[in-house]
Amino acid sequence: MPTIKILPHPEYCPQGASVSAPPGTSICEALLDNDIKIEHACDMSCACTTCHVVVREGFNSLGELDEAEEDLLDRAWGLEPNSRLSCQAILAQQDVTIEIPKYSINHAKETH
Repeated sequence: MPTIKILPHPEYCPQGASVSAPPGTSICEALLDNDIKIEHACDMSCACTTCHVVVREGFNSLGELDEAEEDLLDRAWGLEPNSRLSCQAILAQQDVTIEIPKYSINHAKETH
């Protein structure tokens, strides 16, 4: 089972974290299943950028970006070449390291 290493984030996981999830799971699902409350305002339907992450290691092991994700990423705060929407980034067999950006485009946080 691949491991997701989450770099420290002051709100979601101040100490950083490591979680495991089966291949075929999105990064967003894996984080939420392990009590890391990443924003996901569109309920993981690829309609916003609040679950944006930067993949520091293992980017090429994730499922392919599709056109809808690429278009939305253009709106993400702190976009980098290795940015993904965590709801669309599907784990394969390789471990990944991610960073959750400090900000998102969401002006008001929602509780899910």
